[in-house]
Amino acid sequence: MPATDDEIREKYLERAIRELNALSGELQSCGHCPRGQLMPVLGSGHPQADIFMLKHAARPSEVEEGVAFYGRSGNALMKSLKRLNIDPLAVYGTLCVKCPVLDPVMADPACVARIADELLIVSPKMVVVMGREALAVLNDLDLPLAHELHEQPGVVQRLTPSIEALYVPNIDDSLDEEAAKRAFWSSFRVLGEWWADLPPY
Repeated sequence: MPATDDEIREKYLERAIRELNALSGELQSCGHCPRGQLMPVLGSGHPQADIFMLKHAARPSEVEEGVAFYGRSGNALMKSLKRLNIDPLAVYGTLCVKCPVLDPVMADPACVARIADELLIVSPKMVVVMGREALAVLNDLDLPLAHELHEQPGVVQRLTPSIEALYVPNIDDSLDEEAAKRAFWSSFRVLGEWWADLPPY
């Protein structure tokens, strides 16, 4: 008897969970970056999310919990998603530099390049690139059939044949200053329009 669509989706989800768990294990046991006794800050969210949030490096609250977008940026992001009627369960968030090193430039390039593995596992429809440092990392990845992305806030661009991208300012820099908040929101709200136009399947 042939598998139903639900059964096929379940198998893909199980595989994505296994592969993300394996990637997390590799990151936790990796010794390439000088992070001392601190653990890497891992991505979180749905393993097959439609939306992939990418930030450059962790803030102290994220390092403390070991989870990307934990703390003020995560709270601000959740409020923004709610305002745009985007289901938070359709989102996965991660960092380019997963190890809490003193300076992000100390991170091993091979470790930073693991973003490509994470993208392949999650297979999102949209990558939200937060800030020029994250943009530079994404453009340097050797993604198949990838187009170079530009620093054009609020403009949906084509990353690969199956993935679009939206550049926005880094949310961490947009939490305190009113003009920075407005700049972030004016570009991020484009995600709501994109989400509303997404076919319901």
